[in-house]
Amino acid sequence: MQIPKDAKIKARELFESSLDDSGRPDSAKALSIADLVVNAAPRHSVQILREFARLIRLETAKHHAVIESAALLDEGTRDSILKSLQERDGGAVTVEVKVDPVLIGGARIRLGSEVWDASVLSRLLALNS
Repeated sequence: MQIPKDAKIKARELFESSLDDSGRPDSAKALSIADLVVNAAPRHSVQILREFARLIRLETAKHHAVIESAALLDEGTRDSILKSLQERDGGAVTVEVKVDPVLIGGARIRLGSEVWDASVLSRLLALNS
């Protein structure tokens, strides 16, 4: 189902007003804005809220890193990777650490839509192709 243009515009305006000084979504502002939309019940409110939530989710994902490694990373390595990601991103980054033995060795790091893959698995697959 396609969202009406005016609902999309309104959602974008609400999204921009939910950002903090650093340009990142502020959860308190976002919840407050969502409550206002629900209470005011403007035309296309469901579509506005869906688009607003989508924009918040996309912006939040840009600053979320997933670090996958074949074995559990020691705290120093994890902190070093986190520091690098924060410098690259220019601010706070949320981190999720996963162990995936299929990688065989090395690590795969995803920050938003960027992926750095230094796993043994990816190198073996590259050799195979």
